[in-house]
Amino acid sequence: MRTLVVAFVAFAALTACSSGDQPAPSSSAAPKPAPKPAPSSNAAAAALDPCKLLPAEAVSKALFLDNLKAVPGPVQDSAANGGKARSCEYQHDGKAAGALAVTRYEGKQGKPAEMLASIKKAKPGATDVPGFPDGAVYYVDEQKTATLASAELVSGTPVLINYTGPAKMTAEQLAPLVKQALAAS
Repeated sequence: MRTLVVAFVAFAALTACSSGDQPAPSSSAAPKPAPKPAPSSNAAAAALDPCKLLPAEAVSKALFLDNLKAVPGPVQDSAANGGKARSCEYQHDGKAAGALAVTRYEGKQGKPAEMLASIKKAKPGATDVPGFPDGAVYYVDEQKTATLASAELVSGTPVLINYTGPAKMTAEQLAPLVKQALAAS
């Protein structure tokens, strides 16, 4: 189930990344955050490791669960869209407590706002979540899972980060998890 969620969110982001549509220029004079600097090869590899971006201890604290384990999820690379997706599954007593997915679109152009707009278009009921520099969206899907997704540019590469958990998780519960992963990427 999580694999399908990760794949769908990655597909939604691809649609935004490969779209030729350009958003209307903003009348706001607020400066945009600069893209993050180019990572070293070791940092680039770590950026694809969601278990390093969001350790089990952070998820345990946010979910008020002891003895949470982080287990690397399946690799979801796509030659068709250039997406390199990695996930980390968080388990409590052998049961799923959620998953963090990080998808980098190597060699693609895209803006975080376009990626999030694509997700909102694909997910009815998706709402904006305040407090993220490049925006974030929250939705509960038909599989009864809650997802909070955000996007950013890292050295010019579009990156989508999302945490998916049980439908009862609110945007307020998911936001600190995604923010920590974004800060570590």
